[in-house]
Amino acid sequence: MNLILQALHPIPSVQVEHIASLAAAERIEQITPHAYRLRGAEPHEIIGAYCFEHQIDFGYVPQGKHLSDFGLLVMDMDSTLISIECIDEIADMQGLKPQVAEITEAAMRGEIEFAESLRRRVALLAGLDESALLRVYDERLQLNPGAETMLAAMKQHGIKTMLVSGGFVNFTERLKQRLGLDYAHANTLEIVDGKLTGKVLGDIVDAQAKADCLNRVREELDLNREQVIAMGDGANDLKMMSQAGVSVAYHAKPVVRAQASYALNFVGLNGLSALLEQA
Repeated sequence: MNLILQALHPIPSVQVEHIASLAAAERIEQITPHAYRLRGAEPHEIIGAYCFEHQIDFGYVPQGKHLSDFGLLVMDMDSTLISIECIDEIADMQGLKPQVAEITEAAMRGEIEFAESLRRRVALLAGLDESALLRVYDERLQLNPGAETMLAAMKQHGIKTMLVSGGFVNFTERLKQRLGLDYAHANTLEIVDGKLTGKVLGDIVDAQAKADCLNRVREELDLNREQVIAMGDGANDLKMMSQAGVSVAYHAKPVVRAQASYALNFVGLNGLSALLEQA
């Protein structure tokens, strides 16, 4: 295995050497100013805690594993591809952000079933003018750091990209066009006479629907599970992530970090391509 270390800051050599010693690594290679590859590394029980304490992201990658081995990247949207929770920002237009954000957080921690949490949150938006959705997109939505670098790496290696969100098509479709994504799937808000009714149309995109969507597209592309990467941050992403050969927890809740193949706690989304391009 190779142990990949990366951080937002230059990693002091003394820390790299300490981790290399713990991992009994055969060789240290600096691959960028902020990243190292420790070749022939062995797992050690304290490396995770040491790296977290020093704000270093780490991942054990099989030697020879490369981005070109994959064919599909499936991403959550809110707090993964983008930096906001769209529904919280929509609620802010109604002066209800604290109430909605509290339900959002509980759902992401897995304390409330997602579909029920979404119905409760959307109901609070009843009567809001449709123009508020565009305002959130234009004024508040930002990509998370490294998003465009990551997506460029996917395109370079011919990897298809899909956005699967428990959020809304008003945002996923705009992002699909803007970023050149191949697929997008999300919920549809009911809008009558230019105002939100407080209801969602059709079946809710919950945890199981995310997993089903991943598998449907994977089969369409004639890929096996090991050729799929799935990335998310909340409990409703876990079923989807479990269907992928590689799962990535991005600045995620503890329950998600604990079950993912890799956790990116500090670096940006480009940390994914750094992990697998440098193996």
